[in-house]
Amino acid sequence: MLKIAYVGFGKSTNRYHLPYLKLRTDKFQVARIVTPTLGKRPLEQSALEATGTIFSTDITTIVDDDTIDLVVVVTPAPSHFALVKQLLEAGKNVLVDKPMVTSIEEAKELLALAKQKKLFVMPFQNRRFDSDYLTLKHVLETGYVGRPVELELHMDHYRPEDGRAKGAPIDGSWYGHGVHLVDQIVALFGMPEAVTYDLRATRLKVAEIDDQFEVNLHYPDAFKATVQSTELASVAYPKWILHGTKGTFIKQNIDQQEYDLKTGIMPGTPGFGDDAPQDFGKVVYYNQNGDRIEKVIPTVHGDYGMVYDTIYESLVNGAPKLVTDEQIISDITLLAAGYTNNGPHVVNFNK
Repeated sequence: MLKIAYVGFGKSTNRYHLPYLKLRTDKFQVARIVTPTLGKRPLEQSALEATGTIFSTDITTIVDDDTIDLVVVVTPAPSHFALVKQLLEAGKNVLVDKPMVTSIEEAKELLALAKQKKLFVMPFQNRRFDSDYLTLKHVLETGYVGRPVELELHMDHYRPEDGRAKGAPIDGSWYGHGVHLVDQIVALFGMPEAVTYDLRATRLKVAEIDDQFEVNLHYPDAFKATVQSTELASVAYPKWILHGTKGTFIKQNIDQQEYDLKTGIMPGTPGFGDDAPQDFGKVVYYNQNGDRIEKVIPTVHGDYGMVYDTIYESLVNGAPKLVTDEQIISDITLLAAGYTNNGPHVVNFNK
């Protein structure tokens, strides 16, 4: 059994991490949690303390505990680099929430430090286990649409009053939302040859921080993937639109896990994360006889807890990391390049 410590006890820890560990008590024990404000979540804290979890406001309680097998950093993004570096230097394996860091230099420094000390470090890319992503991956693998030509991936909300006037790039939508979308594309297709960036602030025109983006990733064989996010979509785009040489696949809605978690329905509850049939994706393609086929694709079940399953296999059985070092560098490279110029611009990576 692996002993885990958490740095941070906010919404993300209690929504996207701990509920999934309750189904994996044969593999993981939550030994310590460090939070700046004890008692802010009294019910959750009491429940964990009853199982033996020790709470503290001091990170040295984790650093000095030689029994900890993995530290999970779930704190505001600007703090990630310094915290992960401190923990790696103390000999701890680390899982860190997204985005892992701001710059390529920071990412390379942490990966080199982990390699030097023979430690595990990886970002929490839980959306590799989104049901809609897994379903899209299935459609690609089965070849329904033939050779992919164009892919659109959206993350849309309607939050017109939440605009921020000031902030660093890591505080913006491109780092905050784009890190998920970029990682999904990189996991499927690798590093693109060139990227067109359009990052904008739309809710507050005087804002220094982006809240909307449309980014085109260009690949060989005339393939383009577009990732897009807006906070001003009262009617959202489909989550995935895939066009290929033989057909089209469309998936309208996001993973039901997201809806369930937000309403307090937890993993392990019957039906948790299950798509309703009316939310299944649809593929329209032409078979080898030229017949037009319309087919409903049942949604592949998602499970964010599978990130922890892969970590267990890596730490206990030596399996490769879910997110490779190369993919980590690719993700951060693509994010950072969005800020090399003001306004729309193109960056060529295949030089």
